[in-house]
Amino acid sequence: MTWLAPNTFVTFCKGLTLPILSGILSEAGRPALAVGESGGWAWATHDAYAAPYRETALELARGITSSRLASRLGAPDRVETVFLASTPACTCPHGRNLMVPHCAEHPLQFVYSLAGFEQVYFNVGQRRESRRGGGEADLLVQELLEAGIVGRDASKYDTDPGFNADGAYTVRIIADHFGLPSPPLRLGSARADRETPER
Repeated sequence: MTWLAPNTFVTFCKGLTLPILSGILSEAGRPALAVGESGGWAWATHDAYAAPYRETALELARGITSSRLASRLGAPDRVETVFLASTPACTCPHGRNLMVPHCAEHPLQFVYSLAGFEQVYFNVGQRRESRRGGGEADLLVQELLEAGIVGRDASKYDTDPGFNADGAYTVRIIADHFGLPSPPLRLGSARADRETPER
């Protein structure tokens, strides 16, 4: 993965200040490697293979948006998270079935959570985006269709076998859609790529 340091988790959180987010993560036994705040998003990165304390990083990212933290947050229904993982997509026998949890070492690479539920989740690169789940599984489908990443007209894969191999183009679409700050992501704008005329 070139869009994030290898074997890294990053949790972006909107609706919480950075001190509150950092405190929640530390209490859960997941102190951050790096943190930041920009554009209404607080973010923290973690070593993907640090031993989990009570819950996985993905469960924690979802849990931050739930009502269980209402006494600390005041308005949990306004908290949303975007979780990204630069670990390889799960190759375990059950990892290709989105209705069965992936193994702890290979969580889903993208999850958007709101109100304690995963709204949309999928792995990135190599056409994995076509296997989406969540309460709003088609939230990003228009952008993914326009980019030729999913759908019947995803002909870029036929002409360029390496197209979106590491999912960087998909992550750019995610970052643009949610207005995620960078760092920690190492991306340009997907909109700029679409608007640049081909030569």
